[in-house]
Amino acid sequence: MTEPTEPIKYRKNGLTRGVTEELAENMKQGWADTERHGLEPIAQAPYAERRRAALSAAFPGELLVVPAGNPKVRANDTDYPFRPSSDYAYLTGDHSQDGVLVLEPTGESGHRAVLYLRGRSRTDNGEFWLDGHGELWDGRRDSLAESGQLLGLACRDVRTVHADLAAADGPVRVLRGHDAGVEKALRDKGTAGRDTEFEAVLSGLRLVKDAWEIAELRFACAATARGFEDVVRVLATDAETSERLIEGTFFLRARIEGNDVGYSTIAAAGPHATTLHWVRNTGRARPGDLLLLDAGVETNQLYTADVTRTLPVSGRFTDIQRKVYDAVYAAQEAGIAAVRPGADFRDFHRAAQRELAEHLTSWGLFGDLTADKVYELGLHRRFTLAGTGHMLGLDVHDCAHSRVEEHVDGPLKAGMVLTVEPGIYFQENDLTVPQEYRGIGVRIEDDLLVTEDGSENLSADLPRRSDEVEAWLAGLRG
Repeated sequence: MTEPTEPIKYRKNGLTRGVTEELAENMKQGWADTERHGLEPIAQAPYAERRRAALSAAFPGELLVVPAGNPKVRANDTDYPFRPSSDYAYLTGDHSQDGVLVLEPTGESGHRAVLYLRGRSRTDNGEFWLDGHGELWDGRRDSLAESGQLLGLACRDVRTVHADLAAADGPVRVLRGHDAGVEKALRDKGTAGRDTEFEAVLSGLRLVKDAWEIAELRFACAATARGFEDVVRVLATDAETSERLIEGTFFLRARIEGNDVGYSTIAAAGPHATTLHWVRNTGRARPGDLLLLDAGVETNQLYTADVTRTLPVSGRFTDIQRKVYDAVYAAQEAGIAAVRPGADFRDFHRAAQRELAEHLTSWGLFGDLTADKVYELGLHRRFTLAGTGHMLGLDVHDCAHSRVEEHVDGPLKAGMVLTVEPGIYFQENDLTVPQEYRGIGVRIEDDLLVTEDGSENLSADLPRRSDEVEAWLAGLRG
């Protein structure tokens, strides 16, 4: 069968235009066959197969389409680093741009899984060296046969996917928002309501992690702990340290041990720590400041840790810093204690927030009101602001589109992974609190695996208690 072709694209203002017949002929010849044979499936392949089976069972008789997504332009002809849609990666183990997973119904039940991918660049038409995304520019890709062996999936050329989808009959569901071309090919076949339900089911399948995913998250947390140690070693005790140096130091660890950071690193020093998502990182950590570092390594298979520690830059907390820090630690302890199978998902949040309300009330911040009343009215939220945690996995805020009754309104189950991250944030310009509190922000965050009889702290390599944090800082700095 003749492979589909696409025209070679040249830069509008490139220095060369076209090639001589002699050069074109020369470039077709003399290339060794690099096809690999007898490849073993990747470790994720059997897990991905079971995940696809679960999805198949949820939608018998329907065509299911899950795209990886397309590259996104950063500037002109420069793209952002590509990351596939999380559901695509979950179901295939593949990370290729433009890929499309199609589950073709085999009758009233069951599906045939087909993965549409871009295979090797062709040499007979110059694609491999003339096209801006040819292999001499972007690197070698796996052939369709190689991908099939590695992923345990039937693979087809992605350049046929739009025609194949346009010709499909019967009910169709597609994961939207990732591939406009796929959605256009299916424009007369799907409905927004059906696709929203499809997205919710896909997201819900990821709520409980399998053994392979848990191993990935363990590694992500261990690598993240090493990244925090790297930061401590560059954090000066007698001079300013750039927040961007802190960010860059952690990023180096993420790239050495994984794919990237799982989200934009928060390296928030001094009053910046009171901004929950301070990712500008344009300030400086000074002796006497607290540094709130919220960062996570994303593994090569795209699972991320999400850990926060609040560190005294000088090595020791001041009295007021310790007071606030210890209150947050107590709240986190209460939240962690509430993480167990069968508990309501919101229980850990309620326990942590109740503890924070007690401390804030005891400091006289709400006049004559009792802690019970403060909690009932939600007044403590002026200083706690956010929820106490979220699901974690392929996304830092994982399973965000799952059904509410399975997620925040549902019970915790063994195999779920979530963060517990209470915080207190006293804004620098908040006149309702004494001056000594203003500009102090503290968050402590860990990644909890729900086990059969309780929970396991996957990020326990990093100390949490204030005296342990001080000893850890001193030990790393020598």
